[in-house]
Amino acid sequence: MPGTLFVVATPIGNLSDISARAREVLASVAVVAAEDTRHTGNLLKTSGIATPLLSLHEHNEAQRATQLIARLQAGESIALVSDAGTPLISDPGFDVVRTAIAYGIRVVPIPGACAAIAALSVAGLPTDRFAFEGFLSAKAKQRREVLANLSHERRTTIFYEAPHRLRATLQDMVAILGAQRRLVIARELTKQFETLYYGTAQELASRTEQDADMCRGEIVIVVAGAEQEATASLDADHVLRVLLAELPPAQAAKLAARLTSSKRDELYRRALELSAER
Repeated sequence: MPGTLFVVATPIGNLSDISARAREVLASVAVVAAEDTRHTGNLLKTSGIATPLLSLHEHNEAQRATQLIARLQAGESIALVSDAGTPLISDPGFDVVRTAIAYGIRVVPIPGACAAIAALSVAGLPTDRFAFEGFLSAKAKQRREVLANLSHERRTTIFYEAPHRLRATLQDMVAILGAQRRLVIARELTKQFETLYYGTAQELASRTEQDADMCRGEIVIVVAGAEQEATASLDADHVLRVLLAELPPAQAAKLAARLTSSKRDELYRRALELSAER
């Protein structure tokens, strides 16, 4: 009989959030496949668990998947964990789970913490329908394109963000999603310095200039869905200036047309004028 692949959620900060079932599974499997064996080793040690560890991260996952499937087929059960939260959610593990399913191996979720859901639960924004976008690109051009494509999204949208990019991301949200779009920033969830910031995109972008702590630690951004009338209120010139910082006039005009009530050909002519002024 083949073994079972357990996908085990671990704490996102507070170690007390690990479930009794997660501890039982981690103690009973043949090996724990971990994103960072040192980090997970500390968690296992704290829980009194001595199960062997095997590294599985974005750089070796394809190779490890083959090894782990062989062990599962041989009858060993394996636990898959990430550094924090639920594996595969902006973390490694997808190749292993997909391959295990393809080989007919039983895959069992051991649910627990997830930063995106934790942040959504306290955001005070609609939860009946939402979208998870993970990390935005570190490159400004790609980040702005994604935000432009999401500008009409009516569902609450959740992002992860690196602390050193928070200020730039909020500035882009002001320009592309609108200064009055409601946001919540959840910082260091379940940890000692857990902080929630509520406000408009403009208010929170401005606050990063005065509050250095906002740009520290693990960050989740929860964004309110677009209102039907929000698009028309965006200033076309402001949107074009932001987009032209990274894009050629034609592409900037194309994206600006999605964000405003202006026509694409008019925006293109204006983009050429603004480019000539630079």
